[in-house]
Amino acid sequence: MEQCAACFKQFTKMEHLVEHMRTSNHSVHEPTCGICKKNCRSFESLREHLIEACKSIFSNQGCEFCLVILNNPDALRFHQEICQLPSVNAGLLAQLANLSIFEKLVIDTGQIRRPQVVALACKMAGGGSDGSLDLCARVCLIDEDESIIFHTYVKPKIPVTEYRYQTKGIQAEYIREALPLSQAQRKIQDFLYNGEPMWKLRPTDGKASILVGHILDHDLDLLQIDYPATMMRDAAKYPPLMQTNKLSNSLKYLAQEYLGYDIQTCNEDPYEDCVASMRLYKRMRSQVHIREDHPLASDSQNQNNFALWRQSELEEMNPEQLLEISRSDYYCWCLDSQG
Repeated sequence: MEQCAACFKQFTKMEHLVEHMRTSNHSVHEPTCGICKKNCRSFESLREHLIEACKSIFSNQGCEFCLVILNNPDALRFHQEICQLPSVNAGLLAQLANLSIFEKLVIDTGQIRRPQVVALACKMAGGGSDGSLDLCARVCLIDEDESIIFHTYVKPKIPVTEYRYQTKGIQAEYIREALPLSQAQRKIQDFLYNGEPMWKLRPTDGKASILVGHILDHDLDLLQIDYPATMMRDAAKYPPLMQTNKLSNSLKYLAQEYLGYDIQTCNEDPYEDCVASMRLYKRMRSQVHIREDHPLASDSQNQNNFALWRQSELEEMNPEQLLEISRSDYYCWCLDSQG
């Protein structure tokens, strides 16, 4: 029997293991069990593995939030006091609910610098005859330190027919004199682009911002902002944070499971969502993985790693060697910290 060095799946023939490695995209960036070193596709599947296969050690030494394994129960208690993050201050959320606009947008046209990271979240009112059409009615933008860069209520281009006060806390008087959507869109887009043209936006060595959020495509669509996928870090689409069936998890679930606190318990607030998204991003970015010169399977240098014409050569390799040349099929956020 041949066993995959990453997921431990067994195969009767070496050619079957090679085919598995060709399609699985195992890599050093996958969530990995700190006990048996098994690679898992997502943190959710890693949690299931730890609870079932490595339960005895995980129950005494494993962090329930970040899933790392500590040396002893005392170290675990100290670690979890830091790992479980506090919720956003309720008093601040109440102040923001009554704040018409806050703006600290600064366009930096100076020398090229490392892109700053910002988080974006919107809250929707309803439009259309039945109020089911999403309209951006409130938007927030924060920096890595959770400081507000921009916060405002937004006046949509079409009439609001359902304010969704019970869940979003939006009232008619907040929208009546709010910033028009076109102005909010222009301010946010100018800030994100930071003086660079669309074709020049890149996540390294540029001036445009890396944008963090949850279901960013929907928020940007409502704001009518075009932004390249390479500049976005969306917790709803990040494979390690998705369900085992590859569906997205809600931001509320992710905050509970990986940050250790509840969000959206009353009226939903975009600042609270921004903070949760940013904290998730920073936690994922802080993952320590072996550095590779060309970490993605899509990199040209890796195109022939598992080419069919190399089949005989690949079958001569051992499982560890096959894993060594295997590369990730997604961009790991830890790469943002490697520069």
